[in-house]
Amino acid sequence: MSVPHRPKLGALSLVRMIEMLGMIAALGMPSAGCGDEPPAPTAIRAEVTGDLRRASALEPAPAPGAPMETSRDKMPAPAPTAKADGAKGDRQDASWVPAEFKAGMARWKDVGVYVDGKPMGFLTWGELPVALAPTWVQDKVSAEKRPGTDDPGFRWARQRFYRFTDYLTAIGVDVRAIQQVHVYGPKLSQTNISTGADLRSEAAAGFMFRFGGHVAGKPIPQVPDEFGNGKTPDKISGVMVYIKKKPPRMVPNEGLELDGQMQLGVPYYGEPLRGGVRIYLDDRLAAVIKRQELDVKHAEPGPDGAPTWKLADVLAAQGADTRKAVELWVIRDERRAERLPATALATLRFAASSQAKGGVILPGNVRANAIAIHTHALTPAELPQVTADDHQ
Repeated sequence: MSVPHRPKLGALSLVRMIEMLGMIAALGMPSAGCGDEPPAPTAIRAEVTGDLRRASALEPAPAPGAPMETSRDKMPAPAPTAKADGAKGDRQDASWVPAEFKAGMARWKDVGVYVDGKPMGFLTWGELPVALAPTWVQDKVSAEKRPGTDDPGFRWARQRFYRFTDYLTAIGVDVRAIQQVHVYGPKLSQTNISTGADLRSEAAAGFMFRFGGHVAGKPIPQVPDEFGNGKTPDKISGVMVYIKKKPPRMVPNEGLELDGQMQLGVPYYGEPLRGGVRIYLDDRLAAVIKRQELDVKHAEPGPDGAPTWKLADVLAAQGADTRKAVELWVIRDERRAERLPATALATLRFAASSQAKGGVILPGNVRANAIAIHTHALTPAELPQVTADDHQ
């Protein structure tokens, strides 16, 4: 049986086919191998035709023994990208930043109140001063509309607000001496700046805050029209009070500037204080317990062998004078949960394991997220009360 004659491919046809393959590779179509990229088409043509001079002009030859350079070698290295919170993988990546050291307003997890750069309290409902009374505002809430009736489908209830001037007075600030108050919003450029004159005006009665969950959640400002600089942030990230210190100035669309420096943290303090167990003495912040800052050399093993620390020693180390204390209250989940006599301070110890859920563990497996110490016994009228309107 005769074999059909197959024409031989000439050199020109072979070159043309290789050029076409090179064009296909340049267009990004997959090749047989998935490793290195194919050589440039011009280099292939020069190799097949033997035109070494042209190859040298288009693509310099590597030095003897040097590795072959591909187009991938010429591409700039991809910029490192930060991992999302909780992402798994190589934590040695220099671009990865732990959540507690995030940049921008993500650092303002806890809404602190600072007076001339000193932390004085935090805006959580469970840590509000007992001397701070709410301002009740009439609020329209939905109600069941009975069939066949003229029921309006709503009813009037009360919503609790708190005046900024009342809060500052409750933590011991003389409102008459204030130069300015800065209420930070989600962005520093949204900060409401009110002067001492604003705070002493009739409009200050409407300058208030509330909590998103009535008796829990994030604080939300209520700003009268054109009060202060007219900014009305939709939530509060921090409160700065200036009495003796020079206040920063607002740079439109940018943020706050002090002596030529943009302020990204707390002026005169630094990074915003966050986390830890806050200890209050007569409604003023007196100390903060942070697990990573506790000295293990001062710890003693508890009943289960875990290290424990004496509360009185930790308070004294931070300058808190508890000699006149009468009672202390354990604050947990935004509520005053347990009352202890001040005599317990002499021996009271706590553990600070990771199982404390951001708090400390007192004897009897009592968890505390904050502790309020008072130099007088609180009456039932002074204790914060949750009402039926708070559940609407």
